[in-house]
Amino acid sequence: MKKIIQLLTTASLLITTANANWFNNDDKPKPESTIQNNKTYTLKLAETWPSNYPIFGDTTKKFKKLAETMSGGRLKIRIDSANKHKAAFGIFDFVKSGQYDLGHSGSYYWKGKDINTLFFTNMPFDMTTDEQHAWFEYGGGQELMDKVYAKHGMKSIIGGNTGNQMGGWFKKEINSVKDLQGLKMRIPGFAGEIMAEVGAKPTNIPTGELYTALDRGTIDALEWVGPSLDLRMGFHKIAPYYYTGWHEPGAELQFLINLKKYNTLPKNLQAILISAMKLSAYQMYNQSEHESAKNLAIMKKDYPNIKIKTFPKSVFNVLHKANNKLLKELAAKNTLSKEIIESRSNYLKKIRAWTTISDQSYLNSQSNIDK
Repeated sequence: MKKIIQLLTTASLLITTANANWFNNDDKPKPESTIQNNKTYTLKLAETWPSNYPIFGDTTKKFKKLAETMSGGRLKIRIDSANKHKAAFGIFDFVKSGQYDLGHSGSYYWKGKDINTLFFTNMPFDMTTDEQHAWFEYGGGQELMDKVYAKHGMKSIIGGNTGNQMGGWFKKEINSVKDLQGLKMRIPGFAGEIMAEVGAKPTNIPTGELYTALDRGTIDALEWVGPSLDLRMGFHKIAPYYYTGWHEPGAELQFLINLKKYNTLPKNLQAILISAMKLSAYQMYNQSEHESAKNLAIMKKDYPNIKIKTFPKSVFNVLHKANNKLLKELAAKNTLSKEIIESRSNYLKKIRAWTTISDQSYLNSQSNIDK
C-alpha cells in the first residue's frame, strides 16, 4: 500500500508542485497565449559525482531526460560532472554565483557556508526516508529549506534518497568508545561533529579519492552509502568490518536551482523542472533499495570476509548523548537552527508513533513466524 501511495503522490507532483503555480486562482489553465511556446532554455547542471557514477549520476541523467521530454524540448539540460568542473564540493558556489544554473549534491556538505543547510540531508538518530519525505512535503520541511537557501539566491529540491545508510567500513572492530578516540574517519555532516565530540577525527573526502585514502592510511575508516554503492568501491578489501547505521537513516541528496535563472522561466517550465527533479529523486530511492538488496546478497555469497556488525549499546548511548548535547548547543546559538531542530523533532515524534505500529510492528511480527 505504501508503494501505491508513493506512486500516486509522484503522479500528482507532475500536476501540482511546490512553488511552481501552474494554475490561476480559479484553477483553470492559463490561456495558451500566455505561454511562450517556441523559446528554448538551456540550463547547465554541475554535479558532485564523477562522470557516469552509478545511481547518483543515473539520477541526473533521468532528470535531464524527464525535463527535456516533458517540456517538448523547450528545456535543455547540460550536465558537467566533477571530473570536468574539477570542484566536487564547489556546487554551492557554482549555483549561487550563476556559473551554473543547477546543481546536484548533498546539502550537508555546505555546513561551513551556512550551518542550517546540514539539516536537509538527514540527521543522526532521526527520520527514515519515508518519514522525512512526509516532513518535506507536508510537515514544513520544504518551506524551511526555502527559507535557508533563499538567503543565498537558491532553491533546493529533494534530489534522491539512498535509504538507510550503513555506519561505515572499519579496519578494526569497535568494541567501546575508546576505539573511536583518535580514529581518522571520512564522515560528513552532523555525524562528523558527533564523532569529533567523542574523540574521533572526522574529515570529508571526494568520492574518487576514498579508496586511496583508506588504502594509504590517510583515514582509518569511512562511511559512504551502503551495499548499493559500497561494494563496487572495494572498501572491503582493506576494512572488513562493516557496521550498521545510526547517522543517516534516510539520506536525501539535493537539486540546487539558481533563483535568478529560475525566475526567468515561464511558470509551466518551472513546474516541469521541479516535477522532473522530484520524479527522478523518487526513482533514485527505488534504485538504491534495489541495488542494496542485490549487492548485500552478493556480499554474503562471494565475500565471506566481510563482517557485518552493529556498534555495542554503550557506543550508541555515548553517540546519542553527544548528538543531543550538540543539538542543544546549536539551537542556543542560532534562531533558525532552533526552528528547524524543533520542526524535525516534533514531526519525528508524531510520525514515529505511526511507523512503530505500522512498519515496525509488521517487521516484528514476521520475525515470530516459523520459517
